[in-house]
Amino acid sequence: MAAIQLTEASKTAYLAGMHAKFLQFLRGRVGDAAAAEDILQAAYVKAIQHEGKLRQDESTVAWFYRILRNAVIDHYRQSATRSRAADQFAAEWDESYEMDLQNQACTCIREVLSELKPDYRTAIESIDLGGESIEGYAATQQTSANNAYVRLHRARKAAARRLTEVCGTCAAYKCVDCSCKRNT
Repeated sequence: MAAIQLTEASKTAYLAGMHAKFLQFLRGRVGDAAAAEDILQAAYVKAIQHEGKLRQDESTVAWFYRILRNAVIDHYRQSATRSRAADQFAAEWDESYEMDLQNQACTCIREVLSELKPDYRTAIESIDLGGESIEGYAATQQTSANNAYVRLHRARKAAARRLTEVCGTCAAYKCVDCSCKRNT
């Protein structure tokens, strides 16, 4: 039986048709559906960019699985690098720097927070200022983590809008070295 010769376009279409199989392969290796989807999309881009490197005697699917395996390896390398960088940053973080930053930050934020809806104020105070995790906040508020994310997002937007109204250009520059009229 003779091998079917596929054109470059039909190879690409064939690979796209195997999306579910490739995604299943990746999910089993990375354990996260969103990460698996990201890796697959990046692999499709890489395959399109390098489709000329596919040898005539090589299976298109085997070639793409090789791209996927390399992408998974790269994913774990990047994760390890990010983890090491985060650990290093946490180790270097000095409490005096944190206090210095709090002394430089806009003093209007407390007043603006007091003007927000109670749910929004609690979200910002607990998560952003108190260092509580989203999941921990959601548990204390008896809501889902998704709802907590949405609430925090809306709270930040409301606070930013109000700070811009109160502080003007000072807020546009993230209120570091606050110089708005309320602070003077």
